[in-house]
Amino acid sequence: MVPIKKLNFIVIDDSKLDCFIAEKIIKNTGINESIKSFLQATEALDYIKSIPVDDHTRSIILVDIQMPVMNGFEFVEAFEKLPPDITKNYTIFIISSSINENDLSRVHNYATVKQFLNKPLTSNNLSVLLAS
Repeated sequence: MVPIKKLNFIVIDDSKLDCFIAEKIIKNTGINESIKSFLQATEALDYIKSIPVDDHTRSIILVDIQMPVMNGFEFVEAFEKLPPDITKNYTIFIISSSINENDLSRVHNYATVKQFLNKPLTSNNLSVLLAS
């Protein structure tokens, strides 16, 4: 039997409750190697930049759109300016309660964003995320 490759997760959301929910759902899958949560996108970006290039392992980033200081789109724009040897190890999913058509269509403008997920994270949309 082939062992399942565990993933690292980064959750970026200014809501402590949404971070808590996401962490619990991710932990319940048993597929996580680690989970880091950030209430500020700037802190998550600094964290990603601080990891030595050879230590970047496959990670999934769940980022909310509506946040103070740096919103989800600003985070993705800053992330896409990082060197390719860093960005290639991450897959970004936007997770938001926004029903704004501009937000939904804007997600497709970013090469590093794989998909838009509705908030809050559920075990069903996490399954879709892991299957994609």
